Amino acid sequence: MKAVAKHPDAADRLGVEPVGKLLFKFSLPAVTGMLVNAVYNFVDRIFVGQYVNPDALAGLTLVMPLMTIALAFAMLFGIGTANLISMRMGQGRRHDAENALNHCFFLLAGISLILTVIGFFYLDQIISLLGAQENSNAIIYARNYFQIILVGTIFSLISFGFSHCTRAQGFPVITMLTMLIGAVLNIILDYIFVCIFEWEVEGAAWATVISQAVSAIWILRFSLGKKALIKLNFKSFKLSASIIGHIMSFGSAQFFLQITISAVHLIQNYSVGIYGPEILGDYGGDIALSGMSIAQSIIMLILMTVFGINQGAQPILGYNYGAHRYDRVLRAYVRAVATATVICTIGFIIVQLFPEPFVKMFANEKALTADSEYYSLLMNFSIRAIRIMMLLLPLAGFQIISINFFVVTGRPKISIFLSLLRQCIILIPCILIFGRIWNLNGVLWATPASDAISFLITGTMIFFELRKLRRQKNGA
Repeated sequence: MKAVAKHPDAADRLGVEPVGKLLFKFSLPAVTGMLVNAVYNFVDRIFVGQYVNPDALAGLTLVMPLMTIALAFAMLFGIGTANLISMRMGQGRRHDAENALNHCFFLLAGISLILTVIGFFYLDQIISLLGAQENSNAIIYARNYFQIILVGTIFSLISFGFSHCTRAQGFPVITMLTMLIGAVLNIILDYIFVCIFEWEVEGAAWATVISQAVSAIWILRFSLGKKALIKLNFKSFKLSASIIGHIMSFGSAQFFLQITISAVHLIQNYSVGIYGPEILGDYGGDIALSGMSIAQSIIMLILMTVFGINQGAQPILGYNYGAHRYDRVLRAYVRAVATATVICTIGFIIVQLFPEPFVKMFANEKALTADSEYYSLLMNFSIRAIRIMMLLLPLAGFQIISINFFVVTGRPKISIFLSLLRQCIILIPCILIFGRIWNLNGVLWATPASDAISFLITGTMIFFELRKLRRQKNGA
């Protein structure tokens, strides 16, 4: 009976405790978890860049769009279910929240199987579409890496998808531990497989798959256990088109955001493959791919912190909106935006002032002494890419939090539009147009141009949404 008594407190505190205290409690584990989750790709790239070669690093860049697509489905069902769980708990409908979690498991397992089968049957055709030059060495590494990653698709989706559901129940520490266990194991296995066994990119891939499998087992064990507030219970599972619809509606914004990120990566790969040799020489395509990989890794490391704040704010926003406590919704939103903006600004200043140490994390200077020109080109391009692409990074926190805010307030269509705005509607045309005008430099400048335009549009729309919420608060 004692364990049951604790459960209401875990959920009810979302509507009772001070908003600032709650945001810190939920965001800290979420930020830690997201940073740890970033380690999977970040550490793989560091080990591959340091102990294999830059062409192998370029290979990992080529497959990034494919891995982003898998992550998109994890977010579609994981974040969608988490939002639904938060709202149903706020409404006191625990049984519906449990059935939503059951649906999440089967949706994640089903799409994992589909993606894996398609990946294995059409591996060569898919790899050939990734945007590398015909004479690129990177494409060989891409194939070797991705065919192993496919094996762990189900582990990746379940561990990442269920982490959102656990956080939504009021257990952010469990989510953090799930990611922490996998990330620490990934670092250890990367060192063993890449440095000691010298398995190159295959070693990095196996390290990722094994680590994600352990994370998936850990969080499933919790979800099936007595401590979980909303349990995974197959006996109570009742297939519902309505629940699936709600899950996909609530998770669609982040899904489309990740899909468009994948499209952007693919177009960027094609663009640098075309314009890289014109500026950087015969193997400029691979150099540019490696440099873009380094720049994107550093940017994503900063943004992962913002994603963590966004996820930490989600259960607070969702619960209080479902409970019609609009004053708490407003306070949570404002504090989340302020915190995210401060973090983006600090990251921007540090990287702009000291880019070289970050680039050297991915490039082994000693391994490239035989070709000092190659190393010099890689360093110079990577630094230029980082400085240009991060130019308006301080604005990113506001946009990320605001996109999720429209989901919580029941405006998923606007959230989807804003998700597509920066990553597709504006950025892709900028890459294509600027690339034709200014070649490789144009591809880099497309990012800050898109940031500026999307910030203005998002700011206008969020102004009217906040005004509407204030009216609801005054009328409540």
